[in-house]
Amino acid sequence: MESVVRTKEEACSLQSSILFSDMRPEELDYALAFFHAHRRSYEKGEILKPVGEPLPFFGLVLSGCVQVRTDDIDGNPMIMATVDPGETFGESLHYLRRDANVYIVAMTDAVILTMQAGEMYPSTVQRGRSERDAALIHRFLLLLTNRTLAMNNRIQVLSKLSIREKLFTLFSMYQKPNGTRTIRLPFDRSGLAVYLGVNRCALSRELSRMQHEGLIRFDKNEFTIL
Repeated sequence: MESVVRTKEEACSLQSSILFSDMRPEELDYALAFFHAHRRSYEKGEILKPVGEPLPFFGLVLSGCVQVRTDDIDGNPMIMATVDPGETFGESLHYLRRDANVYIVAMTDAVILTMQAGEMYPSTVQRGRSERDAALIHRFLLLLTNRTLAMNNRIQVLSKLSIREKLFTLFSMYQKPNGTRTIRLPFDRSGLAVYLGVNRCALSRELSRMQHEGLIRFDKNEFTIL
């Protein structure tokens, strides 16, 4: 653990991931070895994965921020995902050993825990493997499942035609079963615009209209549906 994590903040980022949460030190050391984990530093603007090349690892952001991007037909960059400390990226691309028309760039100076999925390929998974190995494979599958669910949620949002429909679809996803009508989104205004796939100014205008019409009340990233 000491070789890949050097600050308390990085340790928090590591242990907030479903891959490593609630592990004892010896379990964590075993997991890091299982995933062939290495610490790598990137400078702001550095490309982690160019277009047209497979991703040789999947990563967990220990500090800083990276973005997964693609370009539209006019060559304009489109943000697919912004990955903050404690979050992972590239799991499916790396595991499937496939390229995709995306590139990954460091938005700030960033420290990444790079990992390998080789221990989980059918050719290397053997009968009678230890319970520890099985538990780690299960954690990785949970990670992939959560990623799939998150992508399905975003597709539902992006499929709506108007900004208002997109917002109400997103609000419904964050409402809790206890019936509370106040939710807190994990985005600032720029991040919300990116997630919805809309212009930030257009989003701000629509939010103001919805508040004026008595549909919502909001303060920064906290929204109350009226």
